[in-house]
Amino acid sequence: MDGVIVLDKPQGFTSFDAVAVMRGLAKERKIGHTGTLDPMATGVLPLLLGRAAKACDLLPETGKTYEARFRLGERRDTGDTTGQLVAEDSTPVTREALEAVLPRFRGEIMQTPPMYSAVSVNGKRLYQLARKGIEVERPARPVTIHSLELMDYDPAARQGSLRVRCSKGTYIRVLIEDIAEAAGTLGTMSALRRTEACGFTLADAHTLDSLKALAAERALASVLRPIDGLFASCPEAAVSPAQASRFRNGGWLDLARLRPAPAGEGLCRVYGPGREFLGVGQLNPQAGRLDFKKLFKLD
Repeated sequence: MDGVIVLDKPQGFTSFDAVAVMRGLAKERKIGHTGTLDPMATGVLPLLLGRAAKACDLLPETGKTYEARFRLGERRDTGDTTGQLVAEDSTPVTREALEAVLPRFRGEIMQTPPMYSAVSVNGKRLYQLARKGIEVERPARPVTIHSLELMDYDPAARQGSLRVRCSKGTYIRVLIEDIAEAAGTLGTMSALRRTEACGFTLADAHTLDSLKALAAERALASVLRPIDGLFASCPEAAVSPAQASRFRNGGWLDLARLRPAPAGEGLCRVYGPGREFLGVGQLNPQAGRLDFKKLFKLD
């Protein structure tokens, strides 16, 4: 089974749990995912089955969208409500005060990864150190917040929600803590739902129960999406039978001989005769070539 199944990940599952369940349902050993979701988070998790799993290290940056609930006035060691309370603050915060600090967090910002994360420092995962009570210095790194909106906020309950569209590697937990600090208080994340990833939305996603029902009917293939959908944001090139044969063998293609020639740089989808998706190439306009990158159609 080759393609993409978009799961609406349930709460309490790790991304690896979801992969393990799908292996059993699809009877497919090779399965990958497109980005880790914490156990408390729900929402869009594209699972890559069979040959699609080869795309894991090639996926273009398309941004991800989240809806996150938060509480002000408390900080927890994990950055969310699954952790231990470590500090409290009673400073009142108005909606206007929150709205006033949000512009600071739009665009490219620097963010320090949390201790409870899979980031490696000196060969150790941060969450492994955190569980031992060890905290180490973590270098801040750039992330991009494409959009940031306060969806609702109750100043009496000191709770609200944000909609965030961001680059990969962004920690929403840390974003909430930093926004709260800028507003003069503490904050923690109380819920997280990913609504978009890799160009797929919740409208494309299926619950685990529905996938189990389809598997029981041997109908999982009915929700399998084609591999090239993972590269929908990339330009495409249609090639002749001879060019298709050369590409299958790992050869580069002359951009001047492609009609029309794809423009720009980066990855490019390659289609053979009959619009058969072959794989992806790397546009090299300086050399006038479309270099071979990865083959997905083997026969």
